[in-house]
Amino acid sequence: MEIEKLNCSQFQNVSFCSTNHYLGTRLGLYMFFTCSITITIFGNFGIIITIAHFKQLHSATNLLILSLASTDMCIGIFIMPYSMVRTVENCWYFGNLYCKIHYGFDMTLGVISIFHLCIIAVDRLYAVCKPLHYPVKITLPVIKRLVFFCWLAPMIFSLGLVISNSHVSGIEGYDLLVQCFNVCPITFNKLWSVVVFFTCFFSPGAVMVGIYVKIFMVSQKHSKLIKNAIVDSNRSQTASGRKEHKAARKLAILMGVFLSCWMPFFVTLLIDPFVNFTTPKEFFEVFNWFSYINSTCNPILYGFLYPWFRKGLKHIISGKICYSDACANLFLMNRKLCKKKQTNRKLGGVEKRNIHSVACKV
Repeated sequence: MEIEKLNCSQFQNVSFCSTNHYLGTRLGLYMFFTCSITITIFGNFGIIITIAHFKQLHSATNLLILSLASTDMCIGIFIMPYSMVRTVENCWYFGNLYCKIHYGFDMTLGVISIFHLCIIAVDRLYAVCKPLHYPVKITLPVIKRLVFFCWLAPMIFSLGLVISNSHVSGIEGYDLLVQCFNVCPITFNKLWSVVVFFTCFFSPGAVMVGIYVKIFMVSQKHSKLIKNAIVDSNRSQTASGRKEHKAARKLAILMGVFLSCWMPFFVTLLIDPFVNFTTPKEFFEVFNWFSYINSTCNPILYGFLYPWFRKGLKHIISGKICYSDACANLFLMNRKLCKKKQTNRKLGGVEKRNIHSVACKV
């Protein structure tokens, strides 16, 4: 291979590893990245444990969320720590072979995460817009096949691209940078920058935007129907309308976070080869960390936006974990908690029923 014939002795006095960051800045960056990595790992681990432990959360939809959390946790464990050192120290200390391995799995896990978000959007489309078809179309075997595709397709595409070095073919000086200057650059040639942009970001992103717009339009339509409904049945229908609005708002937040985290990186990746690779390295590092932050945000969003995850995480964090059927069922645990609150109110002379007693009827 060409990389084995390079003579780096003439570049011994030249280094790209010098950093302009002051010690305080470097420590601050390490602290920030370490916090992000910690939240990514333990946040996604909390989602995994919650879904795995509580039978109430064993559903086809949550299987997608479980797989997404596994992907994001892998990014936090295997990708982000090495990228942190590369970003802060402005150098790659882990060797040429691991540069290729890290690069390949970084791209693979990122695309897997994006594909999961796209499939989750499709799942929500059927749940909100086609509720009668949802139990028939979105079954556990279907979700398992989709999860398998979300993992297999990006692995074949990304690892095959990086292992074959097709993404850097025709780029002068790439082998020299990697071999002689301890650099692990994020680089694609013109052909593959376009292919990666449209395959890994634009296509799934366009599908997600279209789906969420559709969900929003359906929610607005349902809201108008509810406003024109009969007053006698207003209570149940209003509750339904609130749920639809909340669901649309949650999905809009997820979509906004996705675009904010991934769009800067992929747009820069697309433009860079067409401007003769003059994009500052710092831009790539910052936008690359934006994409990592998406894996940090996902467990926070799911944990704060979905009530059953909040309840499950609350029980786990408080140490109320056991392995009997009663303990592993959030509905039963919620009923016991509500009955206990009702008993305490009666003992205190309070007979009035509030929202807690309503929840016990679920």
